[in-house]
Amino acid sequence: MSDSLKFEIRQNLGSISETTTGWKKELNLISWNGREPKYDLRDWSADHKKMGKGVTLSLEELRELKKLLNTMGI
Repeated sequence: MSDSLKFEIRQNLGSISETTTGWKKELNLISWNGREPKYDLRDWSADHKKMGKGVTLSLEELRELKKLLNTMGI
């Protein structure tokens, strides 16, 4: 990851899993490089200094994902 990448976790919305090493898959509202915050799902170390690969979604994209999940009947 580039050292020039800046982020601010504006709101932690919850975690969906945790590994034995303490990493959590979290849904957060994050501002990347000072931009408008987006919804972000990825793995984080316990101190939030390290992160894994993830997906970042706008509110509209998150709503569409919710619609898709609702059709799956899970």
